[in-house]
Amino acid sequence: MNDLADIGLMGLAVMGENLALNIESRGYRVAVYNRTTEKVEEFIRGRAQGKRFIGCHTLEDLVANLKRPRKIMMMIKAGPAIDAVIEQLGPLLAPGDVIIDGGNTHFDDTERRTKYVESKGLLYIGTGVSGGEEGALKGPSMMPGGSEQAWPLVEPIFKAIAAKVGPNQDIPCCEWVGPRGAGHYVKMVHNGIEYGDMQLICEAYFMLSEALGMTNEELYDVFAQWNQGELQSYLIEITRDIFSVKDDQGEGYLVDKILDVAGAKGTGKWMSQHALDLGVPSTLVTAAVYARALSAMKDSRVRASQLLKGPESFDDTVRLGDRKKFVESVRQALYASKICSYAQGYVQMQLAAKEYNWPLNYGDIALLWRGGCIIRAQFLDRIKEAFDAEPNLENLLLHPYFMEAIHNAQRSWRHVVVVATNMGLPVPAFSTALAYFDSFRRARLPANLLQAQRDYFGAHTYQRVDKDGVFHTEWLDKRKIPEN
Repeated sequence: MNDLADIGLMGLAVMGENLALNIESRGYRVAVYNRTTEKVEEFIRGRAQGKRFIGCHTLEDLVANLKRPRKIMMMIKAGPAIDAVIEQLGPLLAPGDVIIDGGNTHFDDTERRTKYVESKGLLYIGTGVSGGEEGALKGPSMMPGGSEQAWPLVEPIFKAIAAKVGPNQDIPCCEWVGPRGAGHYVKMVHNGIEYGDMQLICEAYFMLSEALGMTNEELYDVFAQWNQGELQSYLIEITRDIFSVKDDQGEGYLVDKILDVAGAKGTGKWMSQHALDLGVPSTLVTAAVYARALSAMKDSRVRASQLLKGPESFDDTVRLGDRKKFVESVRQALYASKICSYAQGYVQMQLAAKEYNWPLNYGDIALLWRGGCIIRAQFLDRIKEAFDAEPNLENLLLHPYFMEAIHNAQRSWRHVVVVATNMGLPVPAFSTALAYFDSFRRARLPANLLQAQRDYFGAHTYQRVDKDGVFHTEWLDKRKIPEN
């Protein structure tokens, strides 16, 4: 009985392998399975050699080698394959056993699968795992949700393998998020915010390199300095590093040789799509998704660059003026835009929580993201403090710390957007963030005219500012007839 494994893991691609090694390194025995049996043997003979692993060639073998209640974690491609494995595992398991999906699954699928698996007497967890290959091996951020009865069964393992933060590096970036698809939803929002963060950083780079003509050496120094202050984060850190890497296949720096076409796996798009379903303005992630889509139109952009002209002249005071001051303006614009991006992400989670009856703890979610994941940043401590102080905070922009930060950055933020516009440099995320801020802070927007238009052509009705009720006007009858 002592030879049985504490947990089973399916899928030995890079993430699965690294996660299995992480679990074993924390003192657990792991049974591993891969659809291609050669992969199992390769792993057992290689990275797993001499460690507490059991190689399994069939699902029956995997189940037979697990302690009860059995815990099986799937690290396989999201989609129909997950449903197929659930169907195969179901008859082999007993009531109280736990199936775990650790992939990038759409939260709706996890909602559905949790209910289905529970109907069979089993337990189900859908957990976001963030941090890439390195995080999986050394400590990821984990966002588990699903059958709440399953959490005590996996909590010791999950918290042992998760990234640690805090003064003593003893606070795990892993906590129960909520029922059914809540964990995968929070992971989806994490990835959407990641899209926004990356696009904002790219726009800061574009302004510094195009408007100021900065070299990679200078960019390295700027990002190194930014990483010492309120922008300190994993993404700023790796951006700094990127500017230092020389091309080993030629002269110059590698970043300058990379084709300007960005890829995407879809989770940012999922967040944007669900924002539309909820009617919440998550404009930053949407701008970032579209920026990647536009980058993929490389051939069209090259042709257009020969035909479409930007501004013939512009105010060149940026280049002729105080470079250090403009660098600080870009930093302020980046920070203010980042605040708006996270504010939008949290508003979307709040509305989704109401829609799906998830009791999300927003301070804990910020804690989950402070280590191990791609968006880990010093900034998240402030978000945790905000929600710990006011759990029902309507919008991060209304918290005193972020309000002051936005007000302090506002002049520089606007200046950067104006300079970019005058120079013909696209900064869709900077400008989208600013438009969101300006819209949110206005007590009155031009939607009164929009609603009048809808009532004119479609009898969609409207409300009034001076009377209660719902109204409709026969606009054609009341309009002024144009004179010939």
